[in-house]
Amino acid sequence: MTFWRLYYHLTWATKEREPFIQPEMEERLYGYTIRKAAEFGVYVYAVNGWFDHVHVVAAIPPKIAVADVVKHLKGSSSHDINHEMNLEYQFQWQRGYGALSIGEKQRTAAIEYVLRQKEHHQQQTANIWLERADELDEGPSDMGIVLESVSTVKEERLSYDVLGESPF
Repeated sequence: MTFWRLYYHLTWATKEREPFIQPEMEERLYGYTIRKAAEFGVYVYAVNGWFDHVHVVAAIPPKIAVADVVKHLKGSSSHDINHEMNLEYQFQWQRGYGALSIGEKQRTAAIEYVLRQKEHHQQQTANIWLERADELDEGPSDMGIVLESVSTVKEERLSYDVLGESPF
């Protein structure tokens, strides 16, 4: 059994940020999102949004790519809304999403932020970092470790001996 604690704050937007998410559909949309996530073994701690986007705080198992989870949640939820609700328009999500990893200490604050979405948007106190949902792949601004500058250290085997036996 794998031990994991991988928490994410996810957000994605409606097509062209149109105000497609109306109050009368929120219960269905958010409930569907939670049920579909559970099918993948994803734990949803909070889901909420505004007229043009959704936020989800979730724990995603390491065997499942975040991109796959978001793809399935977006695709299946728009399909459900379009086929089960009698809308006068085609409900669509725009391409892309936002994904931030969070630790256990930040999880409570993330849940609170998501649950208070409407208040944040009405009072214009939304955090721009937590509201990002881009179509383009925009990772961190730095390049991380540059392989040419990495050196290796060879340690003696003794360093890893545990009670006379090597763990390798």
